[in-house]
Amino acid sequence: MKKDIHPSNYREVVFKDMSNDETFITRSTVAAKETIEIDGVTYPLVKLEITSSSHPFFTGKQKLVDTAGRVDKFLSRYGNRKK
Repeated sequence: MKKDIHPSNYREVVFKDMSNDETFITRSTVAAKETIEIDGVTYPLVKLEITSSSHPFFTGKQKLVDTAGRVDKFLSRYGNRKK
């Protein structure tokens, strides 16, 4: 790596997926207000809502959120059109 091309705050940071509590360490310049200790080392902590470990596209698990029975209403109205 070339010297003096990265910002001075380029350091190891922990990103934590809040939906499944998975953490990963990478280098970043992101500003972090919290810290976390992993294996005796304190890192800045950045909390994320979704990462590749919890996103339906990458996990293959599609979550269907049915608000107010919309799916049931659709299936009762248009469910079996072949009859």
